[in-house]
Amino acid sequence: MAKKKVGIINVTGYAGSELARLLWRHPEVELAEVTGRSAAGQKLGAVFPHLAEIELTIRAEPGEGLDFLFSALPHKASAEALLPAIAAGVPVVDISADFRLKDAASYQEWYGVAHPAPQYLKSAVYGLTELNRQAVAAAKLVANPGCYPTAAILALAPALRHNLIGGDIIVDAKSGVSGAGRTLALNVHFAEANENVSAYSLDGHRHLPEIVQELAPYHPQGPLALTFLPHLIPMTRGILASCYGTLRDPALASERGQEEIRRLYREFYRGEPFVRVTAAPPQTKHTLGNNLCLVYPAVDRRTGRLMVISCLDNLVKGAAGQAVQNMNLMLGLPETTALAAAALYP
Repeated sequence: MAKKKVGIINVTGYAGSELARLLWRHPEVELAEVTGRSAAGQKLGAVFPHLAEIELTIRAEPGEGLDFLFSALPHKASAEALLPAIAAGVPVVDISADFRLKDAASYQEWYGVAHPAPQYLKSAVYGLTELNRQAVAAAKLVANPGCYPTAAILALAPALRHNLIGGDIIVDAKSGVSGAGRTLALNVHFAEANENVSAYSLDGHRHLPEIVQELAPYHPQGPLALTFLPHLIPMTRGILASCYGTLRDPALASERGQEEIRRLYREFYRGEPFVRVTAAPPQTKHTLGNNLCLVYPAVDRRTGRLMVISCLDNLVKGAAGQAVQNMNLMLGLPETTALAAAALYP
């Protein structure tokens, strides 16, 4: 059977180039086309020497005849670029935020622009495969989750599903500088970011409504009061999220309670190829370059709080790897195809 022809819109960003790296070795698809207006006409290997083996010329716009399309453009531009493919029925995964939020007014509030294709918001499927596998498999339009939300949602969904914690939650997360993309900015300049840690978006990060939206079904008792505080740390890749919630049952603030919570987490993610409930607090190096999200629940017995640590590679499980995972499901392929890899270490 002929391989499916796949294209990437905006290969010149970090997520786009990571997609190209993963898709090039995919045994069931052919990376047939890549675009990038700033580098149109150049060989992909001239822009990214580590991808020189991929003998493609970067185009300005996507052509026709593709069986699947990814977009790694920024918000607003991504939806606009995908509209012809969506209308033609080509299955797509959007790595931007354009189809993550279900409410157009909320999108405009958080992203500062009117949504260019609000008619597709309700039908788009949020592509966190561990929680939405069947819907992803049947979808034509998948919104790839954000990197911070992936870590936070996977950390908290089991606790909320089992009613272990109340709705007052704190997510304290750290990200490497690649999460800011390739656009030049003073805060990710080496001299600014090196040997420095900084909090940002204290008045509200764009990923906050996404986290709340996707966790809300697991907390039917009422609205979540979720504080999300991101930090920039001096490393290239990785996200580590520390999530806190008050235990509903004080009896769980014990050694036996902690073991029961870990059992519930292991059961919740049983059989999941890319989520592992670990026996010790995970580190970002444990996920460097692979598609895993590692989750570790623990109890603070003095305060009666649940603490859940999660980590992932923001460019793989937080972006390109998750996009390939979604594509595999949408094309009826084994979910793990081209994604089974150990972390890079050290």
